[in-house]
Amino acid sequence: MRRRRGGGRTMVERASRFVLVVAGSACFMLILYQYAGPGLSLGAPGGRAPPDDLDLFPTPDPHYERKYYFPVRELERSLRFDMKGDDVIVFLHIQKTGGTTFGRHLVQNVRLEVPCDCRPGQKKCTCYRPNRRETWLFSRFSTGWSCGLHADWTELTSCVPGVLDRRDPAALRTPRKFYYITLLRDPVSRYLSEWRHVQRGATWKTSLHMCDGRTPTPEELPPCYEGTDWSGCTLQEFMDCPYNLANNRQVRMLADLSLVGCYNLSFIPEGKRAQLLLESAKKNLRGMAFFGLTEFQRKTQYLFERTFNLKFIRPFMQYNSTRAGGVEVDEDTIRRIEELNDLDMQLYDYAKDLFQQRYQYKRQLERREQRLKSREERLLHRAKEALPREDADEPGRVPTEDYMSHIIEKW
Repeated sequence: MRRRRGGGRTMVERASRFVLVVAGSACFMLILYQYAGPGLSLGAPGGRAPPDDLDLFPTPDPHYERKYYFPVRELERSLRFDMKGDDVIVFLHIQKTGGTTFGRHLVQNVRLEVPCDCRPGQKKCTCYRPNRRETWLFSRFSTGWSCGLHADWTELTSCVPGVLDRRDPAALRTPRKFYYITLLRDPVSRYLSEWRHVQRGATWKTSLHMCDGRTPTPEELPPCYEGTDWSGCTLQEFMDCPYNLANNRQVRMLADLSLVGCYNLSFIPEGKRAQLLLESAKKNLRGMAFFGLTEFQRKTQYLFERTFNLKFIRPFMQYNSTRAGGVEVDEDTIRRIEELNDLDMQLYDYAKDLFQQRYQYKRQLERREQRLKSREERLLHRAKEALPREDADEPGRVPTEDYMSHIIEKW
């Protein structure tokens, strides 16, 4: 009889320990939900996270301060890009922003189920979806300049759907979803790089500049030079041409030109035209699925990977030595270039701040997820250590539901 009572106490003690472990786990899950549940407003005042958690990842520049307010919806860029569905990435390639290197990354350096087929001697690669012979990427190195050489936002948004419909008529059954991406660069560096490129003979004169169904007239867009190209031009000559499309190129290529009468400069007053172009470029940039900055290659890689849930095989390299970097100009010339590119300067300042805030936001989320995961793992480890050794050795010996109900009733 005594042995039976002793055995009963042992079973009760085991059941009690089991109930305590279950109750402790439930309390932990409740605390975890309150900490990271829907009520937590990440990056916003009044959230439950302590102030120190709001900026977990330091910016490279310790003196950097946020200049613009962006709501969380502008910082979140985790898309459900469906490569096997009907989604298409469209790369808007602005001249001299590092777009050639980035474009090669897209076709040669992304870890894919079915890699792009890039053959030696061919300028374009074939980038098919894993489940059918249909492209998922619209770019210079996949579809070529199908909408014109260095097509801008105005041209691409009106041209891309029709081009893909003609290439893949079978896809007409389901509407595609387009994800526009681009790269921006410091305006002064970009301007100097374009000048050097033009100086070597580049013209881009085959660009269409389509807007509202037509190309600009010679009166709307006069050339800056006579002859076949502008090779050998000096920087002063480059800056003196009032029709030079290098001026504020990034704003013009990102804005909706239909809002300002395309290339008709007499459509609206100059000041209003400039303001409309800048605001349109900002709006379109915010609405893009992704944009990167040439000056921040690793951060650009990081944000692209987190946005599209795609991984690059090799890390991006930051080349600080470029053709523009070798140009020696005085302060007066730099100020002149900044004046000629005032809209680009404002856009880049805006874009850089949005870029940095998106990067910080993503890092904060990852750090928080890592911390919560580590806490959960530590708690589970402690819970296992709290179990009696015989229970740990015999995980199959768990009290039955009837027996547990009997014990609870006695309590």
